[in-house]
Parts: sequence; C-alpha cells; structure tokens
Amino acid sequence: MKVQWKPEQLWKLLDKYKYVLLVLAAGLILLLWPSGEREKPAPESAGGGAEEFDLAALEEKLSQVLSQVEGAGKVTVALTVRSGTERVPITDRSTSSRERESQVEEKTVVVNTGSGQQAVVRLERAPVFQGAVVVCPGGDQAEVRLLLTQAVSSLTGLGADRITVCKGG
Repeated sequence: MKVQWKPEQLWKLLDKYKYVLLVLAAGLILLLWPSGEREKPAPESAGGGAEEFDLAALEEKLSQVLSQVEGAGKVTVALTVRSGTERVPITDRSTSSRERESQVEEKTVVVNTGSGQQAVVRLERAPVFQGAVVVCPGGDQAEVRLLLTQAVSSLTGLGADRITVCKGG
C-alpha cells in the first residue's frame, strides 16, 4: 500500500511542525558555520617548533625599545624571572585493576622524528617575571619614569610596584 500525500496535507504538516523544523535548521546551520579560528597544531616537541625563551635577548630588545622614549636616553634593563617557560607534555593514562587494587600508569605521548623520539607538547606556559630594574639618564624625571614603568608593565605583565626606574650615567 502506497501513501499518497496531498499538497494540503503537506502544508498542514509543515504548519504544525514549523518551529521544530526551524530549530533543526538553525542547529544544522550552526554546526556547519565556520568558527573563524584555524586549529593550530601543537608543537611537536619540547624544543622543536617552539621558540626558546632567552632572557638576555629579551632584556636587550626591551632596552632598545625603551631607549626610544623621549628623555630616557640609553636604557639598560634587568629582569628577574620567577619561572621560565614550562612545557606540559600530553600523557596517556591507563588504569588496570586487580582484585582489590587499581593501578594508574601514565606515559608521555611521543612522536618519531628523523632524529629520534620527541614528546608532544599539550601546553606551553610563558615565563613569569618577578621584577624589573630600568637604568637610564632620564630616570630622575617623573614623566620618563612613568612612561618607562608603563611600558615595562605592559610588556612583562609586572605591576608598577615590581618595576624600579633609576637615574644612571
């Protein structure tokens, strides 16, 4: 037995379930909508694809940038770091249970490269700065001190109480 749908019946059915169909269509559109963010592959190793943190290079670059502040003169910057770059590898956790005990085993996920095996990095935390000292000829001027303190604060995340600007020769 074949079911024949008349146009009036189809319109009545669509009218009855129009909100359900509307929600389904909206959900389908949202599922297919691109998020705008491209997935970035995680760096393959602890030191492979990621840029290594170099405190001396950062201090030099910061000195060059701050030397361009009007009235500062030649700037020297010293930074102290509470913790360096931390890389957290991906681990594979497996549990096995015996009669009364359960045992958890964690293994670091590694990939084979041409030069051997390297850990896959799940998360890389930036260094945490502890304090900064800025020495420059214009360090006795309030306006220069303020500008240098704000610049160092914005680049390192340090609060103004952790940054000292001194006059130097």
